[in-house]
Amino acid sequence: MIYLKLKRPIDLILAVTGLILLLPLLLAIAVLIKLDSKGPVLFKQKRVGKGKRTFYIYKFRTMRIDSPKDTPTHMLKNPEKWITRVGKVLRKTSLDELPQILNIIKGDMSIIGPRPALWNQYDLIAERDKYGANDVLPGLTGWAQINGRDELPIQEKARLDGEYVKKLSLAMDVKCFFYTIISVIKRDGVVEGGTGSLKAAQKGYRHNSRTSA
Repeated sequence: MIYLKLKRPIDLILAVTGLILLLPLLLAIAVLIKLDSKGPVLFKQKRVGKGKRTFYIYKFRTMRIDSPKDTPTHMLKNPEKWITRVGKVLRKTSLDELPQILNIIKGDMSIIGPRPALWNQYDLIAERDKYGANDVLPGLTGWAQINGRDELPIQEKARLDGEYVKKLSLAMDVKCFFYTIISVIKRDGVVEGGTGSLKAAQKGYRHNSRTSA
């Protein structure tokens, strides 16, 4: 497929352009983070990339520096107490994800693709293996993100990631990109501390994969 050869150059051009255009916003967020709490501006975390190779993802720090590391929010007794004031806004608006533009430039990620799993999310990684979703670059956003995001149980998230891989094309990526903008504006599917929380509420359980920072 011709698009597969063009996907990386397109990612690189858009990422560099985005970094230049968003630089004032990135700097403003960095200042707010420093003024709000102690610690570094950026947070890095070990994630699983293409071929299940690990890499470090970059995010704006949204939690206190003494918060538990590599821990899904649902495993914390009171996740809200660990999130900073600025962090709450960044997470709700997904602005905390913007530093991943650097991951895209480095080649660790694509703009569109399955969201990279935490290195210890063995259940999600195993489910994605069934659909070949570990064989493509993870993305800043993807098909699962515009179809439920935090509300999705792991099995459904992996199935949607597999559907993306099966239908991978320019049209699919454009669709994911513009629907992501709409989802972010509407804040669809953002459930702090609750992957699968929508269905979990109906079944009496909660299951989460949103990370602690």
